[in-house]
Amino acid sequence: MKYWLLKTEPGTYSWADLVRKKRDRWDGIRNHQARNNLAAMSVGDSALIYHSGDDKSVMGLANVSKAAYPEPGADDPRWLAVDVEAVRPLERPVTLAEMKKDPKLADMALLKQSRLSVVPLTKAEYDTIVRAAKR
Repeated sequence: MKYWLLKTEPGTYSWADLVRKKRDRWDGIRNHQARNNLAAMSVGDSALIYHSGDDKSVMGLANVSKAAYPEPGADDPRWLAVDVEAVRPLERPVTLAEMKKDPKLADMALLKQSRLSVVPLTKAEYDTIVRAAKR
């Protein structure tokens, strides 16, 4: 199993939207590195859903329910999508400021490549964020 962080602008698509739909396509990724990360996803992988913009917080847990496939309607067949399903909200959102302060997360891709919308996480990073939500 692999671990991921998926960034979304809540005004466009939020954690609440995914919860309402239960399962949905994660698409619209137009960065080659982020697309390669989508391609590396497998069914059953775990993901943290992160609100960018004003929120800057991890909001909930999701699972990959369908591996990468060509994004329907994309102008280039190399653009990919995956399907994700909501698992549960975090007990409380974990903010970007909190993550930046935690030395266990110092090497996390989100902090090193902040513009990337799909980033891999180590199991330790994933677990650290999930534990932080319980504090």
